[in-house]
Amino acid sequence: MGFRVTRARAVLLVLLSLGLTLALGLGLPEALKLLFRFLGFPSDSVSHGIVLLYLVFMLWVAMPTVPRGTLPVEGKEVLITGCDTGFGFALAKHLHKLGFTVFAGCLLKDKNGNGAEELQGMQSDRMHVFQLNVCNEEEVGKALEFVKQRLENTEKGLWGVVNNAGISTFGDVEFTTLDKYKEVMDVNLWGTVRITKAFLPLIRRAKGRVVCVGSTLGRMCKPSRSCYSISKIGIEAFTGCLRQEMYQWGVKVINIEAGNFIAATELFTKEGVERRGEEMWEEASDILRADYGKTPLVQQVTRMKSIVGCGAKEKTDVLNAITDALRSKYPYTRYILTDTYSWIEFQIMSLLPTAIADWIYIS
Repeated sequence: MGFRVTRARAVLLVLLSLGLTLALGLGLPEALKLLFRFLGFPSDSVSHGIVLLYLVFMLWVAMPTVPRGTLPVEGKEVLITGCDTGFGFALAKHLHKLGFTVFAGCLLKDKNGNGAEELQGMQSDRMHVFQLNVCNEEEVGKALEFVKQRLENTEKGLWGVVNNAGISTFGDVEFTTLDKYKEVMDVNLWGTVRITKAFLPLIRRAKGRVVCVGSTLGRMCKPSRSCYSISKIGIEAFTGCLRQEMYQWGVKVINIEAGNFIAATELFTKEGVERRGEEMWEEASDILRADYGKTPLVQQVTRMKSIVGCGAKEKTDVLNAITDALRSKYPYTRYILTDTYSWIEFQIMSLLPTAIADWIYIS
């Protein structure tokens, strides 16, 4: 049986081994042997596997990050979507401060939105703010012309596109309308595809970067988050395929897999969660109301309201990851950004057999 040791698996195996040690009163070597046998390794390879596992784990812990080089920012131009609030607004200011020329697409620019007004108020020749609804083909076309007219050199292209625009929601499958699925998909997935396709010729000329803000929910599933997860799983597939297609052009495609940054971005508010709960009940059929009753929906709304203020309070980790994706000579293909608890949860949900992971978190 072949076995490819990765950092995530090494950490997970050690954690599971420690758990076995505590649960069964075994010594750590005995716990590891039992674990390896459970995973199907031949008995004669167990000792070698244990040594290899410890060696890989200790190297992973002790070895400093391998330098990957940093590119100069002078003359580099980057387009960011969703700059009205949250990550996009903060990123536009952050990249501008570093010396990038920023094209900031704002959904509410034509309605004098606060984010667009503040960015325009900087009055910098390296900050270009424009109207952009990523779901609107006409606005995307106008955005392309806006950027082309203001690029320092059209032949050299555009260095980066950051697909940040996104929305979120919650609700069990039966309580979520098809229109709601379409709304989230149109922004999170089709908006990303639409923007990327429009600007990719310019990115190819620059041998630049396509950065997509995905989510850890793009690689694991949770109840009531199917709407959002589907869109982010789509981002995972889109960036993977595009990355492989762009190797020949020297373009790097990166997925930023953000964990729980609800508190930092105010993606959900208690008032918004309450409204969503009322909306789901109003849209539910008589059959759903009779079968489920209102109690499970009330409990779901209560759970969602309880996480509104949790998770990372600052945007710094995401801003730094996107900056690295744009500046590093050799950026990672994925940046997984989450707190310790969520990271462990992510590894368990991603690497354990589905039945066991579901039993831990769902049962």
